[in-house]
Amino acid sequence: MKLFVTGGTGFIGSHFLMVALQAGHEIYALRQASSQPRLLLPLQPTWLEGKLTDNWSHTLDKCDALVHLAAAGVDPVFSDWQTIFSVNVSQSLGLWLQAKQAGVKRLVVCGSCSEYGYSGEQYDFIPTTAPLQPTNAYAASKASASLAVIGFSVQMGWEVVLLRPFHVYGEGEADYRLWPSLRSAALAGEDFPMTAGEQVRDFMPVEQVAKHFLWACERSDIQPGKSMIENLGTGNPQTVRQFAEFWWSHWHATGQLLFGKIPYRANEVMRYVPLVVSKKTF
Repeated sequence: MKLFVTGGTGFIGSHFLMVALQAGHEIYALRQASSQPRLLLPLQPTWLEGKLTDNWSHTLDKCDALVHLAAAGVDPVFSDWQTIFSVNVSQSLGLWLQAKQAGVKRLVVCGSCSEYGYSGEQYDFIPTTAPLQPTNAYAASKASASLAVIGFSVQMGWEVVLLRPFHVYGEGEADYRLWPSLRSAALAGEDFPMTAGEQVRDFMPVEQVAKHFLWACERSDIQPGKSMIENLGTGNPQTVRQFAEFWWSHWHATGQLLFGKIPYRANEVMRYVPLVVSKKTF
């Protein structure tokens, strides 16, 4: 297949390029000037430097699918509502229109578990039909984009797959997040202050997430006009404390996990676990 990929230098995007290239697909990957993937790729895509708003019709018309992973506002410190909504909704929609007009058969979009927001408190396992109740700019923009792409699929009769990953971790993840922070402290022999760790989550290795996105490109059961929405998770929820203790032991850390030294975040949802319908293994 020939794939047009946005966000290929990001965390999930870098892993997606790795598995898609290894599988023999031809990739056109859009990136900002000087941006580099989070991983050292043994194979390289055809890199395209520019913006979502540029005219990519001449490349899209060669492609079978558009894999849209690019997003603004993933870093919680960044909270410019106008920029986040511009990139995640308006600019993304413009690119989707280009792709549809160019004859691209399928659109695969990366949503976010954060779209569910406070709905997480209402379900032991969150279904894709749960109300979207986002709690910040990024989550609200991703929820808006999800609704847009669902309507777009119906009106345009397009094959659309929307995947919402839950709590992805692994190589290339931003340093400030839990798993890289844990590893850094463990390997340095330092103590690690954290919350009490009672939050229940579904942590999924990024390699598995990337393979699910590739499968979304390849699968044959997607119907035009009927968008497929799936949560991505392992189906094995655990507390943040259990997750931290497993990896702390795995890395033979000599420091201590200092539970309860950091307060929970404002608006913390204590249970945030997806209903996972697809049990696909790779």
